[in-house]
Amino acid sequence: MPKVKAEKKSRQHQDVKNQGIMFNTGIGQHILKNPLVVNGIIEKAALRPTDVVLEVGPGTGNMTVKLLEKAKKVVACELDGRLVAELQKRCHHRNEKKNMFGDVLKTDLPFFDICVANLPYQISSPFVFKLLLHRPFFRCAVLMFQREFAMRLVAQPGDKLYCRLSINTQLLARVDHLMKVGKNNFRPPPKVESSVVRIEPKNPPPPVNFQEWDGLVRIAFVRKNKTLNAAFKSTAVEQLLEKNYRIHCSVHNVEVPADFSITKKIEGVLQEAEFSEKRARSMDIDDFMVLLHAFNAAGIHFS
Repeated sequence: MPKVKAEKKSRQHQDVKNQGIMFNTGIGQHILKNPLVVNGIIEKAALRPTDVVLEVGPGTGNMTVKLLEKAKKVVACELDGRLVAELQKRCHHRNEKKNMFGDVLKTDLPFFDICVANLPYQISSPFVFKLLLHRPFFRCAVLMFQREFAMRLVAQPGDKLYCRLSINTQLLARVDHLMKVGKNNFRPPPKVESSVVRIEPKNPPPPVNFQEWDGLVRIAFVRKNKTLNAAFKSTAVEQLLEKNYRIHCSVHNVEVPADFSITKKIEGVLQEAEFSEKRARSMDIDDFMVLLHAFNAAGIHFS
């Protein structure tokens, strides 16, 4: 890095320090400081000059200033008022290209083409699904997560980390692990390593009711190592599915026999579809699609 640029960069960091900004690591404030990683993320986002970018967790603006050079507009989401002030100061000459808002989980997302984010663990999962169910479709998201969360997103059937998050994300999007980011690339350094993931929503989305799908997947993954036969034996699950079945029958004017047993009904569906002894940990999207169709065809619904 040329000496002038290095001095300018260290001055900017010193400015933040001089203002007495103490980063709150409890809410995941770890500022990405390595310009090579910043550039790598921007490169993977494949920005176009016409793009509107949603940036979540801009911190002191190391990424924002680079995004403003390449995109039509940046909509930044930052909760911390001190960092908002720092960001406004640092990008004051480009304010016409930049909007800001606060809590990303409590706010309707604006229109955007690309999303980049450095996300604390506690909002990672809800934010991913808020993104994936957002309309109109965006082109892609390049997101930084704690390493283990990122590996859950890309886990495949049979992997130790394969879970409901994995299959739900992969149902709605193509997910790729892009790079590992060590803790020393942040200030202050977090306790765990990070990874960058690229998420590209499937457009058109799969022809499935997501609430129905998630209801089934949730039951199967509560104990992902159990057989499905055992997973569906829970009293709470049987009560929910019987209630839904009776509503379905009522709507379609189907009489429910006096000796009706939801346990036998579920067992029958699982046996007929040959899923009784299968376990969620090794089932892929196609398996769950077949199973959901079998349950729905028998009048059993999950939402």
